[in-house]
Amino acid sequence: MQIKTPDIGVEKATVAEILVKVGDHISVDDSIVLLESDKASVEVPSTTTGVVKSILIKEGDEVSEGTALVEIESVDAEEVSVKSEEKSAQTEVKVEEEAAVTEEKVAAPAPSNSSQTVEVKVPDIGVEKALVGEILVKVGDEIAVDDSIVVVESDKATVEVPSTVEGTVESIAVKEGDSVKEGVVLIKVKTSSASTSVASTQAKAESAPAVAPNKTEAPKDVAQAAGPVEIAVPDLGVDKASVSEILVSVGDRVEKDQSLVVVESDKASVEVPSTVSGTIKAIHVSANQEVKQGMPLVTIDGVADVQPSVQETKAQQSTQPVKAETKAVSGSEKVVEPQAHVSNSSDKLSKEQQAENAKVYAGPAVRKLARELGVLLAQVESSGPHERVVKEDVFAYVKQRLTAPQTSSSQAVAQVASGLPALPDFSAFGGGEIKAMTRLQQVSVPQLSLNNFIPQVTQFDLADITELEAWRGELKAGFKQQGISLTILAFIAKAVAFLLKEEPYFAGHLADDQKSVLLRNEIHMGIAVATPDGLTVPVLRNPDQKSIKQIAIELGELSKKARDKKLSPKDLQGANFTITSLGSIGGTAFTPLVNWPQVAILGISPATMQPVWNGQDFDPRLMLPLSLSYDHRVINGADAARFTHKLTKLLADIRNILL
Repeated sequence: MQIKTPDIGVEKATVAEILVKVGDHISVDDSIVLLESDKASVEVPSTTTGVVKSILIKEGDEVSEGTALVEIESVDAEEVSVKSEEKSAQTEVKVEEEAAVTEEKVAAPAPSNSSQTVEVKVPDIGVEKALVGEILVKVGDEIAVDDSIVVVESDKATVEVPSTVEGTVESIAVKEGDSVKEGVVLIKVKTSSASTSVASTQAKAESAPAVAPNKTEAPKDVAQAAGPVEIAVPDLGVDKASVSEILVSVGDRVEKDQSLVVVESDKASVEVPSTVSGTIKAIHVSANQEVKQGMPLVTIDGVADVQPSVQETKAQQSTQPVKAETKAVSGSEKVVEPQAHVSNSSDKLSKEQQAENAKVYAGPAVRKLARELGVLLAQVESSGPHERVVKEDVFAYVKQRLTAPQTSSSQAVAQVASGLPALPDFSAFGGGEIKAMTRLQQVSVPQLSLNNFIPQVTQFDLADITELEAWRGELKAGFKQQGISLTILAFIAKAVAFLLKEEPYFAGHLADDQKSVLLRNEIHMGIAVATPDGLTVPVLRNPDQKSIKQIAIELGELSKKARDKKLSPKDLQGANFTITSLGSIGGTAFTPLVNWPQVAILGISPATMQPVWNGQDFDPRLMLPLSLSYDHRVINGADAARFTHKLTKLLADIRNILL
């Protein structure tokens, strides 16, 4: 069995020290290697018991999550079997004598109430001393094995210390700011031996011939709850939202995590998944209905794959005979408790964003939470010691992002609307009918109204794309065989991204003080997509770092998600330049609106064949109209003309990008 590098909160780390050698006998949780990064020093523990067969890395190697470190040969099963048989032989006589008594105990097992207090101490954290940065539990809390209890930190490390026992926190021996070292008592935990007593009684019952097997075996699906399950609206971070789409119908068979409905607020579109597998019994909502947290959406008749909590498991053991699953380890019987079910959320950050997060001072649990929620830690205001970001900071940031834009948008609408008079009465002229705009149009009104405060100018130009279109025609068939639609927009996006590296002001933002410009480190390009509900602008990430093929693939994916209403809030955020294209709809030129807080937007009109003078006569050339709108407070007219001129040169011969 190979022991691999776990998630250590950074993309890469260096092997600082190898703590075992070939032939060593190690147990579960024994440290095997010490890994170091700029912000962490972590000892990687073994996940199994056995003998070190080979070491797959050496000191100084760079490793990442999933890299194989050492290979462990498990403990010889024969040795375990011999030890188990020895213990079995010693207990056979007692089992025969106590069979009658055991039968009564199995019928109504009474768990022992004995308990003990266990001290949880500071493990070897790779440094001589560290400070208690945060205490994650309080007296009276119920904790399980591996639950984090305190965060300790040094100049080079931030480590969450896990509990080695399960029980109730009886007392806390340290406080935030204390200096601790290996072996110092952190907390005292009161543990109960009830489950052990029950398991022991049940294990004896299995050996008693007088007891029928069906009295000691629990149903295999004891951790599953059958029957109707009601799926409700989860916490969306806003007071109200509306049901934009129902994805299932009565009688449909659904699997766990399958999307049921799409709910939308002003700033988010969320697919609500099923928590169970089963058949749709009833649908309690309709399209466009307003809903809020806790309201029932659908009822599913099926089986909920939910593991019981430790407390529920113990309660079941005290009221009914359940067969204990035991594992022979070095001649002793170890009860395997039902493990709490934990769902693995997929990461919502790109590798580049995770790399940025790695530079921020935060613990592993906070980094994991940030990945799951799609939060850039650099944007989060820290409240922990030494400017460390804690979980509360992340939650506060997410809540602020979900609620603040709605307030600011409504304020912007009020400001704009306040300067306009009410509509006149048209009843004398035939009247009219009120028809609601789509939700996408309604959400766009406040954003578009901000354009009234931008002094905008548009620069027009023509690009000769005759050769570029010919090359695209040669590539198109091969791309189509791969299922990729190669449009001229992929080439334009690549050329613009290249140009934005030379002209960073066009991808910047006017600062709040109106005296400086925020220049972005990365390029994230908004691509306007027309949908039946209106125009939406998903974001193409880092086009300057991608090939034209990669850009074409992602443009297709984003367009499909936009048309299918599958875009997440993250897909619409972070752009610092926008391209909007009329495609083949028609027109010769138009004036696109700058999308605040951006300072520039490029409009593309349909290309047409035009006569172009070559010095002797006119050549038919395919000319592409360009319309660059810009915020005149940040961009000068001459700079805008120079920008479009450079772009026409790149599109005329895209090989210039390689120079």
